Amino acid sequence: MAKDYPRSYRVADQIQRELAELIRKEVKDPRVPALVTVAAVEVSKDLSHARVYVSMFDAPDREEAVTALNNAAGFLRGKLGARIRMRTVPMLNFRYDEVQERGAQLSSLIDNAVSSNTTPADDAGEQLD
Repeated sequence: MAKDYPRSYRVADQIQRELAELIRKEVKDPRVPALVTVAAVEVSKDLSHARVYVSMFDAPDREEAVTALNNAAGFLRGKLGARIRMRTVPMLNFRYDEVQERGAQLSSLIDNAVSSNTTPADDAGEQLD
């Protein structure tokens, strides 16, 4: 099982679950919106660093919110250390996850391309004959 699912993945999953709860309950910074989702966590192989990807809904200034989370990284790391039994808790680096935005943009581009298609389906079939 260890080769199929390395320890760094298991640690990343646990950190993701715990950070989601800690951010929701413990972070009182007004720059951090109430709806913050921990989208993914990537932990280095030596478990010393973790990249935490977050997404936010209805956040006017996402960069400021990510900066606030990076400022609270030490606090969150301490709280995380109390919840996770590890010798050393990874250093946390928060980043904004753009996957959802890009997905929405691509979806709207596809919808626009489909709606602007002026070639009728019947004409396409006749041209092939």
